[in-house]
Amino acid sequence: MAKKRPQTKAGKQQLKDGEIPVVGAREPCPCGSGRRYKACHGRAAAQAVTELVQRPFEGLAGECDWVALRELVPAATAELTLKGGLPEGVPSVTLATVLPMAWPALRREDGSVLLALQNDTSSGDLSRDLADTLQRALEAEPGSPVAARRVPADGPRLQDLLDADASFAPVVHSGFEFWVPDAENATAEVSASLERANDAAIPTVLLSGVDAAYWCETPEKNHLRWVMPHAEEQLLDALARLHAAGESSLGDDTRLVGSFRAHGLMVPVWDLPSAMGAEDCEKPAAAFAERLAKALASDAPLTAEERRARGGLTNRQVTLS
Repeated sequence: MAKKRPQTKAGKQQLKDGEIPVVGAREPCPCGSGRRYKACHGRAAAQAVTELVQRPFEGLAGECDWVALRELVPAATAELTLKGGLPEGVPSVTLATVLPMAWPALRREDGSVLLALQNDTSSGDLSRDLADTLQRALEAEPGSPVAARRVPADGPRLQDLLDADASFAPVVHSGFEFWVPDAENATAEVSASLERANDAAIPTVLLSGVDAAYWCETPEKNHLRWVMPHAEEQLLDALARLHAAGESSLGDDTRLVGSFRAHGLMVPVWDLPSAMGAEDCEKPAAAFAERLAKALASDAPLTAEERRARGGLTNRQVTLS
């Protein structure tokens, strides 16, 4: 015989769905049903937490740069503007690619907040995870880091906390000295973490003439990684048109080699010769942006050669997230 579920006592107050707190999966559900949380209100919460949000930064100013700082750029910061302004005692909120000891966030002694972007997260919605960390950092005691935790499924997202009309202007750094106001007097633990991070950082520069294009230097060759906001199918068609016409490069000895997929956006990647620095990319990138705009505007069917070029580009895609 099937086991009977415990009956809720008539006199016990029933909580509304909006009032159900998060408890351990095997604990009794706070709603008073008599079932375990994971089999009751925790079921929907678990599904919401694990459901993957394909474009977590959609709707934020600078979505392409958010993706770049999350996946491609070693050391960078960007000032964040909160809806309604900064709380009392918080002089600034700064997004950082990473923080020492992989802290999710840090409230400095002066009350300012640093929020790390490249940390592992607990749910399928990166925006919700970051918003939860940011809220806790704003309330943390000055001089203390913020630990990771499981995020409530109904918590706010970055889109709820940040001013969508404010500009998003990343600053790329050559190292991680921005971690501490006075690097010379940092603790031994922080200094060691800083040294390891600086040794591993790939030199990276944000181009000034086009949006979200990042030059980087590696031992064998340089690269340009350009995060683009266009729909994937439309962008692949446009790149195929240019590739078939011999117009997809950025100059002599450069080559469009493929693309990344990251947080719902495409990131075309070019191989560059070692002698080609970031400044040398500015004019070719601006010229390519003009060619791409024309290709994106075309709605003509792809030719056989363009379809072959598209297939080659599709085969050289790598998904980062």
